[in-house]
Amino acid sequence: MRNPMFVFDERTTDLVLDYCRERLALDPVPLDYGGYATDFTGLLDGLIGQAANDPQDVLNLFTHSLATAVVSIDSPRFLSFIPAAPTKAALLFDMVVSCSSLNGTSWLLAAGVVAAENQALGVLRTLAGLPEEAGGTFVSGGSAANLSALLVARDTADVPPGTRPAVAVSAEAHSSVAKAIHILGCDALTVPTPDHRLTGDGLEAALEAAHGTVVAVVATGGTTNAGIVDDLAGVAAVARRRGIWFHVDAAYGGGALFSSSARSRFSGIEEADSVVIDPHKWLFAPYDCAALLYRHPALAKAVHTQDAAYLSAFRVAPRPPGRPPAGSAGGGEAPWNPTDYAYHLSRRSRGMPLWFSLAVHGTDAYRDAVDAALDTARAAAALVRAAPHLELVREPELSVVLFRRPGWQREDYDEWSARLLGDQVALVVPTVWEGEPVARLALLHPETTLDVIAEVLDSMA
Repeated sequence: MRNPMFVFDERTTDLVLDYCRERLALDPVPLDYGGYATDFTGLLDGLIGQAANDPQDVLNLFTHSLATAVVSIDSPRFLSFIPAAPTKAALLFDMVVSCSSLNGTSWLLAAGVVAAENQALGVLRTLAGLPEEAGGTFVSGGSAANLSALLVARDTADVPPGTRPAVAVSAEAHSSVAKAIHILGCDALTVPTPDHRLTGDGLEAALEAAHGTVVAVVATGGTTNAGIVDDLAGVAAVARRRGIWFHVDAAYGGGALFSSSARSRFSGIEEADSVVIDPHKWLFAPYDCAALLYRHPALAKAVHTQDAAYLSAFRVAPRPPGRPPAGSAGGGEAPWNPTDYAYHLSRRSRGMPLWFSLAVHGTDAYRDAVDAALDTARAAAALVRAAPHLELVREPELSVVLFRRPGWQREDYDEWSARLLGDQVALVVPTVWEGEPVARLALLHPETTLDVIAEVLDSMA
């Protein structure tokens, strides 16, 4: 008798697909209530035990109690942290990836998938202006990408024995960069940043005063808190002259490379040794998807390749009789194994939803969607300037708008934020700027309207 877990069940399939159809059709997507939704006491008690449950009952529990306790990051009213706005095509293809049971670790197991993911990486490589031989892999997010890139920087640097390497960063670098530096056993050389922007001159001065060996510098292409783009060209010039690894964390801001109006802010990114861009942020892919690109992938491969007897088959390009070598990204006959370009081994084919959506919609649609967010940010800043009860903290460079309500303390912002979510107006959580609480709008969804922004701003009067 077959185990029922592995038998196709048409009823369960219909239940799940019907739910997905209804979720995809929501227009607009509601926020829901996240942690404010309910008390979970007893809700899940006894659900998982020795006996089976009716799939309808379990799905009803999810639909009516669990799903409402999640804030929908793809809602046009999700204006905090870094929103996501995956295309319907990307969401649908993520279902295909899941039900296809793809193992995206190697060319041997998923050559077709790897080829498609590399095509999507090629689009990002071209946007960044990296050379044709550049390549990499998709990882779970900017944290994994930053750690993987800095590991390559550390292990390929010429560090004298007994010397603890250092990585130059600004105080505005993403929190994952500090965590990566700690994990790698390096020191952080914090570069002073007037106006919160890392510059080439600032880096040069810090390096002159530094003791020890600096193996890398991390510049940011769109800080998470304020959307500031560092002086990438200036930092690149110093890094080249000093012979240190130049890493650009453009996890959030890299999507703006699609926009002709914002591309000039990223001048110098083409000189990077490694770049991270998160499609699950501003390139409309579902979580979790971050693109990690290396200028010289062979360096990353030498650092990240895992050696084990059972993995030896990954190193030989399959050659079916009568057919040419398998080939891969970057040319040559060696197979391109995504596992060789980050600290991971097992990985899902997380780049496929982006690939499908890019192929279906074309890059012009992506350009227009990115431009829409930039236009909304500029218009939102204008609304703040015109509001007598508000102050604009700084002009937005990308799609983050910082503003304050004079006289408000942190508890005022917190109460206001909770009220907005409770009323389903928007999710807007406060942040800190120069030691003071302020409000922050992160605008990535192309269908976030100025009416929504005006509703948020009016609520502070």
